[in-house]
Amino acid sequence: MYRPSRICLFFLLACPVLLHAQTASPFEVTGATIAGTQAAIREGRTTCHAIVESYLARIKAYDQTPLGPDHQRLNSIVLINPDALAEADACDRNFAATHTLPPLGGIAVLIKDNYDTAGLQTTGGSLALKGFVPEHDATMVAKLRAAGAIILAKTNMAEWAFSPYLTASSTAGITRNPYDLTRVPAGSSGGTAAAVAASLGEAGLGTDTGNSIRGPSSHNGLVGIRPTIGLTSRSGIIPLFAHNDVGGPMARSVADVAALLTVLAGPDPSDPVMSVAATQYPHPAATDYTKSLDHHGLKGAHIGVFRQYFDTDKTDPEVKAVTEQALKTLQQEGATLVDPFTIPDFDALTKDIWCGDFEADLNTYLAAHPNAPYHDLKSIVASGLYLPYIEEEIKGSINPPQKDDRRTPCPNVYQDPPKIAFRNALLAAMARDRLDAIVYPTWSNAPRKVGDTTSPAGDNSQVLSPQTGFPAITIPMGFTHSNLPAGLTILAPAFHEGQLIRYAYDFEQTTHARQNPPIFAPPLFPPLP
Repeated sequence: MYRPSRICLFFLLACPVLLHAQTASPFEVTGATIAGTQAAIREGRTTCHAIVESYLARIKAYDQTPLGPDHQRLNSIVLINPDALAEADACDRNFAATHTLPPLGGIAVLIKDNYDTAGLQTTGGSLALKGFVPEHDATMVAKLRAAGAIILAKTNMAEWAFSPYLTASSTAGITRNPYDLTRVPAGSSGGTAAAVAASLGEAGLGTDTGNSIRGPSSHNGLVGIRPTIGLTSRSGIIPLFAHNDVGGPMARSVADVAALLTVLAGPDPSDPVMSVAATQYPHPAATDYTKSLDHHGLKGAHIGVFRQYFDTDKTDPEVKAVTEQALKTLQQEGATLVDPFTIPDFDALTKDIWCGDFEADLNTYLAAHPNAPYHDLKSIVASGLYLPYIEEEIKGSINPPQKDDRRTPCPNVYQDPPKIAFRNALLAAMARDRLDAIVYPTWSNAPRKVGDTTSPAGDNSQVLSPQTGFPAITIPMGFTHSNLPAGLTILAPAFHEGQLIRYAYDFEQTTHARQNPPIFAPPLFPPLP
């Protein structure tokens, strides 16, 4: 059962003004959903302008304000879009004229700082790109704008997206976990995750090379989906390892993720892997994922339990306990479990399966942005404009390749022989057991304390999804150690996002496992001036 931490109790007792109730309060954005927000606009209970004002007030009150007995800052926001209110006013004018909202009309979205945003600084978490303003939006950002979304702010990230364990950048410092400010939000999309969890925006975009949507979503009590490689465009995203990278939505509910993915998915000629994926796995050009929101979506599903990821002596017993309860819920909702599910020769197939060339990929990105302050990774390394914790990674990226590091050549996931062999083995094992999906805890351990780099990490996200290209969704499954969120991952074959959303929605609506972080839950009455 969820219990407030001592930080939460301190804040609630110390700041009663934030809890002041009013008989006729304004529309409350804390924990709001896309459907609820748009219903309030349509019914005249709020406006796009008021919604953005409310989120800006929450950012002002909560993001940089020292909170709790340890006086720590959440520090999730890098910069606010100065045109956010103007975009909201345009939304209101459009609604007044048409009495309709576009798919994401009135929805304030947070963007990880490695997505190109026209008119807004984009740094990848590095001081080396301070002041760099792209001329064009990343394709996914452009899709959000075209659907009526309001770009609210850019969020902090692990520098150059290197770390799955913490979110720290030379541009903005350390982001903390809103459920316990002494803990990390994971990485590298921890800024988006922390901000969405604290209701500093409706939803957000993250990127995932090996963990970075699913891990932060799990640590921050969110739903996050790593789409099939080739479903969403990577064009205009600062790369880590281009052939593993993918962008996707992070939100407080499955329905919101489905709504965002409906807008974000779709072909982009500027991202060549999308056509490769479509050739190998034909799929519809457009899908409305909100049609997969089925309260009984788990009925009849055959799901494998990948115990290799959590039946170990390093797994936190409380994570193990909430996972076992989650498995019972899957069965109660009508799923048949194959427990355990095994992949023959897993260790041999996944040995040295990673490949990637950060230097080549980043240089390609910089070459497409002639107004960037630096034009190659070697110059960035020589500048010294990075935090010490990434020194080994960033310097290693410009050193001559070693025989076994598979830096280059590194084909995309659909054309790399080791990944093809592993993907085929996984599909064969699923066919053997007649499986629709696989489940396991997203992390086998609770969020680490800030500064802890030695305790068991428990990241389970680096192999099954990124090395096959298959989609995976993480869904809140409960809390450990009183107030620390834990997530359940569900993985399915390529372009089965609708199936994942069906399963996750049933689980979410059955368990209602997510709770707002109490220290950030109090509404602001009235909004700050």
